[in-house]
Amino acid sequence: MIRYYLEFEKPIEELELKIEELKRVSDGKDIDISGEIRKLEKKVRDLRTEIFTSLTPWQKTLLARHPDRPYTLDYVSMMMTDFVQLHGDRRFGDDPAIVAGLAKFRETPIAVAGHQKGRGTKERIFRNFGQPQPEGYRKALRVMKLAERFGRSVVTFIDTPGAFPGIGAEERGQGEAIAVNLMEMSRLKTPIVSFVIGEGGSGGALALGVADRIYMLEHACYSVISPEGCAAILWKKEGDLGAPDFSKAADALKLTAQDLLNFKIIDGIIPEPHGGAHRDPEETARSVAEYLASALDELKGKTAAKLLEERYRRFRRIGSFMEEVE
Repeated sequence: MIRYYLEFEKPIEELELKIEELKRVSDGKDIDISGEIRKLEKKVRDLRTEIFTSLTPWQKTLLARHPDRPYTLDYVSMMMTDFVQLHGDRRFGDDPAIVAGLAKFRETPIAVAGHQKGRGTKERIFRNFGQPQPEGYRKALRVMKLAERFGRSVVTFIDTPGAFPGIGAEERGQGEAIAVNLMEMSRLKTPIVSFVIGEGGSGGALALGVADRIYMLEHACYSVISPEGCAAILWKKEGDLGAPDFSKAADALKLTAQDLLNFKIIDGIIPEPHGGAHRDPEETARSVAEYLASALDELKGKTAAKLLEERYRRFRRIGSFMEEVE
């Protein structure tokens, strides 16, 4: 299997390639190098632990974008049954960058919506690299309103660099579509649980993130703007041909799951396997499923009025601070 390695994973790549080469050399031959292989495998585990316990915010951003990370449809297939995907917003068309439909989670009927980036060049282009058009948000909202009508909880998966900024999207009401989702989700009379599984970029992510419970994978990120966009605005000097400092921007944005938990913007961090979610998607899905089951169990006993009141207070608290006056 061909793996994609990030720049900071190069030491791990070198060791794993060496292990594969040793296994290939010894395969079918009367050579016992199992001891050497075990030593290298232990060295890989130790090195991976060392690297992934001290990732910088920029490295976490790169990991959140890893092309092998599981996407919405992967989680749906691993966690849910009887998924029926619904298409179209009943106004313009269907947006493949957002998938939405009805499913069962542990025999409980739910509605699900999430960003889908796609694998391989052809599918990524088809899904617009996970950047939704306004019809995508309207489709997601249509499914959420169906869930409200039939008493189903809503589960959303967030993984987008941001809403598509093209002329066509703006002409069809991109900003309005996001704003309507924010408003309607804030008053939806059914439980909503959101998971940030990769990138959570700007309003494109927030349009699926007004929820009663929000969880992030350990190496996901959630921010008002990408580090590249932030750096281009703040530090890119006119006429400067050098690359702006993305790591500095990532540090300043406080976009990691750990930062957002400290700010009480999210409710919990879901641990990932060593090396990231893509190293063991099934283990990651099991962890996400446990958090979802716990959240739904906690929320199902609340009345609609109680849900709306707590959701309102939850988002009103974001950004509050105490100021000491001498």
